Amino acid sequence: MNEQQQAVARACLAGAEDGTRSFPEIVGTLAQAGFEGYAVDFRRAVATYYLPDGESLELPARAAGGPVAARFDGAMVQAAIREAQQQAPGYTYGGFCRKAVQAGCAGYVVSFSGRRALYIGRTAETHVEPFPAPPAGAARRAQP
Repeated sequence: MNEQQQAVARACLAGAEDGTRSFPEIVGTLAQAGFEGYAVDFRRAVATYYLPDGESLELPARAAGGPVAARFDGAMVQAAIREAQQQAPGYTYGGFCRKAVQAGCAGYVVSFSGRRALYIGRTAETHVEPFPAPPAGAARRAQP
């Protein structure tokens, strides 16, 4: 992994945490830099960025604000995702993370080529969220 890719991953994480970049912007930027996906571990407060050749970069992430709830509530996770997708008034990534851990989400994995995110509970329960379809007439980004 080169220094430019490392800088891109750091900038995307910072942009998520400080609210200056949206999920679609982050996905596009990381994909253009050659990444195939990333994972966020709420229990360890770590984000890991993956290249197709197996190289990865692990970065410290902000703590989600409490322990992961024991019971996974897929409906609560999905509600937090919908707020993010709709950029609901007052939405922040930090708020999303707090809601996710309160819903029992221990972390999530994002696959650019699979166009989905997998949210995982402490007992390995999951919620799969396909990426929203691009708006009609929008140019599609090349997948890595």
